[in-house]
Amino acid sequence: MINKVTLIGNLGGDPEIRHLENGTAVGRFSLATNESYKDKEGNWQKQTEWHNVVVWRELADRAEKQLKKGMMVYVEGKISYRKYTGQDSVERNVTDIVANTLRILEKLEGSSDSRFPTSNDAQMRSSGGTTMPADAPPVPAEGDDLPF
Repeated sequence: MINKVTLIGNLGGDPEIRHLENGTAVGRFSLATNESYKDKEGNWQKQTEWHNVVVWRELADRAEKQLKKGMMVYVEGKISYRKYTGQDSVERNVTDIVANTLRILEKLEGSSDSRFPTSNDAQMRSSGGTTMPADAPPVPAEGDDLPF
């Protein structure tokens, strides 16, 4: 079975990072993706979807240091559904994207390429704390046996 999401969009705000009692970092940020289409009259319309993204541990620490509102990023992860009861005693359903890969898709300060940063930190991966060069494609997780 597969639960995999890939998004490219712009951050709606700076990541909000907090630390749990055991010191584990968890971060959240919103990500906007856009789709353009022609309506019945032939006019171009733009539809924006907002996604809640959650990052954990080293990925949260790196997101806090490197991500800023408006940046274009590549996010790969899984869909997670949860319920909670608000302060008003109303039960709410939330859909999150739990990221395991983040990649900045624009120039960082000090970078010579206008599309990708040059430092190895451009590829932010949570698996084992490894980093990859900015021009390397995302690597699937071990055990990924997709039929295509």
